[in-house]
Amino acid sequence: MSRSSKKGPYIDPKLIKKIEKHKQSGQRGGVRTWARDCAISPEMVGVTFEVHNGKDFINVFVTESMVGHKLGEFSQTRKFQGHSKKGKIGKATGSIGRVLNE
Repeated sequence: MSRSSKKGPYIDPKLIKKIEKHKQSGQRGGVRTWARDCAISPEMVGVTFEVHNGKDFINVFVTESMVGHKLGEFSQTRKFQGHSKKGKIGKATGSIGRVLNE
């Protein structure tokens, strides 16, 4: 369920303070955050965030097209290993290419 439109987007106040401090100091690194549920606002454009995915911090550079989305959308929590190969599984189990004689 999405957030009510009359409430407006959720933006973490601590994160806004970090962004302002980062822009004033002109640091090279990203802003480290655990606030995956925070909506991206226009003030965040051009800033690199290090968004926590549960294990690591993933670098996310915010562009104009990301405004309105959440930070967590760009930091995947699950690693896709790929679909299994028929031959690889078949060789291990011995089921592919096997002919049964009756």
